[in-house]
Amino acid sequence: MGAPHNKNRYGELWNQNRIDESLKILHLLKEYIVLSGGWAWHFMSIPNHIEYKHAHDHKDIDIFVHPKNVAKVMEVLLENNFEKVWTRYDHLYSAENFRRYEKVIAITNEKAFRITIDFFERTDLQTEICNGFTVVSPQMLLRFYSNIHSSDKCWAVIKAKEFLEKGINPIGRKELSEIPK
Repeated sequence: MGAPHNKNRYGELWNQNRIDESLKILHLLKEYIVLSGGWAWHFMSIPNHIEYKHAHDHKDIDIFVHPKNVAKVMEVLLENNFEKVWTRYDHLYSAENFRRYEKVIAITNEKAFRITIDFFERTDLQTEICNGFTVVSPQMLLRFYSNIHSSDKCWAVIKAKEFLEKGINPIGRKELSEIPK
């Protein structure tokens, strides 16, 4: 589980180049994947929201891929200069058949950054279409914070839990990307 947030850092923004580069690959993959984690919350939020670091975790991109689409997703990633990265989890048995791909982006006058895609195979997801992307449904996504995702302190996760406990659908709610009051 994620560490408690330092509220003094609320208001920090994600690097816009990281967001833009992530969106480029997501648009190329969108018909073959289901988004999970911070990017799922991103698309469940209202469009054109401010990219606060504590609202959605954009350190990596978590995707689920149906086995029939695995070859196509790998092809798109490799065509776009992503490389397979070996992790300590690769040798462990996993029903999700985990893979990681990364690409280093060097922007002039800026420090280079890495786009990391954590790639899981799965067929049994509950999904929603949000802002043109297929995402894991909020109810199912919240269950993943015990084993797949770790940033359960993000504002979107906290607000989605609150909304669901009240029987309110969190999709499209501005509170998923706002600084808590």
